[in-house]
Amino acid sequence: MSDLRNAISRGHYARKQLFSSDSLVAWSHGRRFQTAVAIAGSFAGCRILDYGCGDGTFLALTMMQSEAPAIAVGAELQRPSVEECRRRYREEPRLQFVMVRDLETPTHRGQYDAVFCMEVLEHVVNVDPEVERLESLLAPEGKLVISVPVETGLPLLIKQMVRRVAGWRRVGHYPGTSSYTFAELAASLTAGPSQHITRPVFDSGDGPFHDHKGFNWMAMRDRLSRRFVIEQCLASPISWLGPRLATQVWFIATARGAGPRE
Repeated sequence: MSDLRNAISRGHYARKQLFSSDSLVAWSHGRRFQTAVAIAGSFAGCRILDYGCGDGTFLALTMMQSEAPAIAVGAELQRPSVEECRRRYREEPRLQFVMVRDLETPTHRGQYDAVFCMEVLEHVVNVDPEVERLESLLAPEGKLVISVPVETGLPLLIKQMVRRVAGWRRVGHYPGTSSYTFAELAASLTAGPSQHITRPVFDSGDGPFHDHKGFNWMAMRDRLSRRFVIEQCLASPISWLGPRLATQVWFIATARGAGPRE
């Protein structure tokens, strides 16, 4: 266990988020990981995939639990990220890391009892092909677990303030955020399930992506509902507040036509 803890602490994102010097940033991200690990406990002894695994923190945390998966695979776009995870977690044979493009092979398609995709889809410009890919990786009756940020209503105001302060202090993972005009902010505070403002698109050389500005979790929920039955909707960091007052929202879903999990 100590080897895994040490490996987690050396992760790029873990250092800036989970172990942030800003206590509010560390608490919020810590609660998000706690929620993810609790959900993963339902898949003890199973095969799980983390699509967009980052530095592998979530998967390593699952392996530290008594109800751990049999195999946990992390997928990332960039080879340096995959190789870095392989090096840090080389002592844990149940952890594997692959390139996203490798998921197209029969080794992965239809093989996972649960596919996690956390804090990824809000950055994707063309969401539908990504959701289709996630579905193709699920075993029959497998579960899709998605988390996305809440960037509407009161949480948006709170998060923007925290991000700005953290960015000024150079802590966390918030070097800066896209600004809102007054009209954009008003639309975001009162947003419903339709996309409420035009989202900016960036390209750092690896392809187009969104930042958090203008992301609408309700629109994402409705988009997912076209292909999946959403069985649970959870919130973090404080679950009883519900998604409209949370910083993250979670969807646990099965593909339409899939039978119930026993």
